[in-house]
Order: sequence, then C-alpha cells, then structure tokens
Amino acid sequence: MSLTQQAIAPGILVSAARRSPRDRRRDPEWLWAIAFALPYAAVFLALVLYPIGYGLWLGSEPALYVELFGSPIYLTAVANTLIYVCISVNLKMALAFVLSGFFMRRRWWIKALLVIFILPWATPSLPAFMSIHWMLNGHWGLINSALLALFDIDGPIWLIDRWLGMGANIAATIWKQLPFWTVIFLAGRMAIPQELFEAAEVDGAGRWHRFRHITFPLMANLYIVSTLLSTIWTLGEFNAVNFVSGGGPSMSTEVLATIGVRYAFTLARPPLGVAAVLSSLPLLIPVVALLIYRLRKSSVQL
Repeated sequence: MSLTQQAIAPGILVSAARRSPRDRRRDPEWLWAIAFALPYAAVFLALVLYPIGYGLWLGSEPALYVELFGSPIYLTAVANTLIYVCISVNLKMALAFVLSGFFMRRRWWIKALLVIFILPWATPSLPAFMSIHWMLNGHWGLINSALLALFDIDGPIWLIDRWLGMGANIAATIWKQLPFWTVIFLAGRMAIPQELFEAAEVDGAGRWHRFRHITFPLMANLYIVSTLLSTIWTLGEFNAVNFVSGGGPSMSTEVLATIGVRYAFTLARPPLGVAAVLSSLPLLIPVVALLIYRLRKSSVQL
C-alpha cells in the first residue's frame, strides 16, 4: 500500500463509521442485500410462519379438546401412538446399532449385502406400504400363501385384529427406516479412530471390553440424538399406518397423525383435525427441547 493510500484509508474508514443509518440504507450494497433477502423472507412467511400460525388459530378453541377427550376413538389413538412410537423407535434403533457392527466387517459379500439392505429405505413409501398391505391379505396374500404352500398352515387374517394390525404397522415402519439409521450408526463407528482399538487389543482387551470402553462411550451421544430425532419423525408418521392397516379394523389402530387427517378431510372438520394433531405437543416439545440440548452439548464438547 502506498503512502497516499495509507493516509486516505483511515479517513475513509472514519467517514464510513460516522455515516448515519439513513446514509447506510442508501448504500447500493445495503439495497442489494435487502433485495436478495426479501424472497427468502417471503417464502419463510408464506410456507412456515403462516401455516403454523393458522394451524394454531384453528386449534385454539377449548371446546375442540373437550370433544376430543370425550371420544373413545381419540383415546385409543393416543394409546396406539404411545405404543407405536415406543416399540418401533427403541426396537429399530437397537437393531440398527447391532447391524452397524455387523456391516463393519471387511468382507466383499457383506458390502454387497449392505447395498441390498439399503433398498427398503430407498424405495418410495407409498408403493412399499401398499405392497405390504396386499401381502397381508388373509385370503390370497403372499405371506398366507407361502405358509400354506410350505407348511400347510392357514395363516391368520392379519388386518382384522387390532394387535395384529398394530404389529404390522410397527414391522413396516421398522423395515422402512432401519437401513437409514444403520447407515448413520455405521458412519459413526467408522469415525472412531482405529488406533484406539489396536491399542486396546495390544493391551489384551477382548471384543466385549473394546465395545464397552471404546465403542459404546463414543457412540452414546449419537445414539441418543438419533433416538430423539427418530421419535420426532415417528410421532408424525402417517404413511405406514394409513397404507398398511388403514387404521382398521374399526379405527382401532389409528394414531394421532392419521386420526387428525381423518377428522380434517373425511369428516370435513379441519379444526378438530388440527386439535388432534396439536394434542401431541406435550410429548413433542420435551423431545425437541432435549434434542436441542444434546446437540448444543455435543457442539460445546467439540
């Protein structure tokens, strides 16, 4: 930088700092920044803030919740939601954690098997769940036909019993989402430095001790965060229940997500449907708060 530039630059900085807010607003760079930000702000307002605000306004009438809590169908949906979320999330995450250890093995056929294993997650949800629904047909479905052909057993009519229907919904959800979480845990295992395992093996630590003192502590936070995130997603799951059991028989396998849609569109009562969905907030908000806390804690540790 020349002497003239060194002499002028501080003056320019001082004059820029002393400019009034009105002068800064007339700056072309400031105007360009506003022009680029306005479309994003409009999209956020139209697609995020407005739908949320409108939904809260629709479900703000206390009489809606009095009607909901007095309905046995709604209470059944609440119980089904808790069963559906607790069993599917915990079983799915435990299986994903175990399978991630299996896929860590360095054999070519395991890598090929991993590619096939990921296919259910890559399959579109609608045709996948509809296929499972027809496979469970009690008269000519694939499962009962296979039982009859291979073992000469007449299979049950799966979707006319509440608990068989709930089991089908849970199994379909686990089948669809298990590959995704297995890959997440597999990536977490691969991020652990191999030098730790090598040093532990030199010290005489067995496979169980290496898992207990290395893998489990380093994977614990990822497991908790993934479980919380999976809980949020499963709480709003609609496709599995709607297309596998259809909420039947007699709406006995409905969950909050499906009963909210049924109230809003089938019965043409949108406020009641929104109220049914909003009633899950007492469970959803603590899970989201805990998820944010775990993410902030992990970022501080990094």
